[in-house]
Amino acid sequence: MLWRLILEGNLAWEAVAKSYRRMLLVGAGSTGNQVARELRRNRETRWDAIGFLDDDPTKQHAWIQGVPVLGRVDDLPHIVKKKMVDEIIVTMVKVPREVISRVIRLAEEAHVPVRIVPTYYELIENRLATTAFRKIDVADLLGRNEVTTDNASIIALLSRKRVLVTGAGGTIGSELVRQILRAGPELLVMLDRSENALYDIDRGIRALGPAAPVVPVLADIGERERIDAVLAAYRPQVIVHAAAYKHVPMMEHNPVEALKNNVLATQALGELSVAHGVERFVFISTDKAVNPASVMGMTKRMAEVVLQDLNRMDKTCFSAVRFGNVLDSSGSVVPLFREQIQKGQPVTVTHPEMQRYFMTIGEAVSLVLQASALAKGGEIFVLDMGEPVRIVELAEEMIALSGLRPHVDVPIVFTGIRPGEKLFEELDVSERSAYQTGHARIYISKIRQVEQQAVATLLEKCRRLGAGNLDKETVRTAVQQLYREIAADPAPEDA
Repeated sequence: MLWRLILEGNLAWEAVAKSYRRMLLVGAGSTGNQVARELRRNRETRWDAIGFLDDDPTKQHAWIQGVPVLGRVDDLPHIVKKKMVDEIIVTMVKVPREVISRVIRLAEEAHVPVRIVPTYYELIENRLATTAFRKIDVADLLGRNEVTTDNASIIALLSRKRVLVTGAGGTIGSELVRQILRAGPELLVMLDRSENALYDIDRGIRALGPAAPVVPVLADIGERERIDAVLAAYRPQVIVHAAAYKHVPMMEHNPVEALKNNVLATQALGELSVAHGVERFVFISTDKAVNPASVMGMTKRMAEVVLQDLNRMDKTCFSAVRFGNVLDSSGSVVPLFREQIQKGQPVTVTHPEMQRYFMTIGEAVSLVLQASALAKGGEIFVLDMGEPVRIVELAEEMIALSGLRPHVDVPIVFTGIRPGEKLFEELDVSERSAYQTGHARIYISKIRQVEQQAVATLLEKCRRLGAGNLDKETVRTAVQQLYREIAADPAPEDA
């Protein structure tokens, strides 16, 4: 009878044990402590934390909420096999890129899935529900670094103000709309020339029930009379100018359109802003404006020069913000890689050494608004983007996140550098090239302003090129010459 009770008890215990998923937690800090506590308190989750991994030598062999620290991150494959782990949970809110990449690689080697705790912005009321654990996504691959913002200064900039965002239907523009609304503007005007993009952002914002009136305006910033009427009707006090042509190879093929949209339309919008009493004008620039090799980069640099010249009038406060690639933006490598992986196609990378700076959309826009609040007039702000990312590594990590093996299940094909591209973009925030501000990740370029006469000459030549019916090679050569003329200033051109 006794042996039968013991046998039945063991079978029952094994059945219960099999119903639990054995989890290995990576990160034995405060978030890991919180996760272990939640798991212990909420046993019906059917998840069992069997141990921690942490590279901190002071935590080795420690016990946290009854869960042992079993080793370092590099021990992951061995611990997974030894402890029959079902799943890895990254229990760090701030995760360096090197650590998240290493965890993904080791988990792939051990054939176990990986999930991660929510970001700071997703944690509410200091409670961490186990249902909030999610798959690692491409934004996590950048590593998580907390972006601190002075919300009071952003609210002071935008609260009870009439704000207009150009390019409001784009990746950056739509996030600007969402974040500006949180600051409580009196009115938000969303301007875009793409009907579909404007419809999408308008529908999305109205579904949230915004507190402030939101007006969608279908217009092209290149049509001066139409923009003049829009500014007269809505009298914006703040303009955030995100409308631009951004695709480097496309602008190599269409240089006159880059000139018209990125330079001449920006100059006209700036002039009209002064005429209509706009208080602040913020221009979204790019790292490709630094020592540019492309038409797109050169025309964005020209736009910076033109707006700095308008700032000399001392009526509207003009500033520009330079930053690198926004992760998962429309037309960028991330959606391209995702589509190729889903379709079972080879992933295409231009060059094995290609590198780019990346930032998440939310981080970039948050820092743009913070920089705007710091502006006194004429600044070119430069965002600290951290370390550049090798594109081939990003491709490999995205393939691994899909449960496939890079170079085995999914080949990576190198297609060659495209017209106008550089292997490395430049965003130098060293003391040689930039001044510090009160924010750790926002700098001001030391590049000097171009002389007024040189700006006037630049605009006159741009207008002639835009009005002409010249072939693209002639226009591209002319744009390169115009850039060389404004870059001849002895000031550093490597902010």
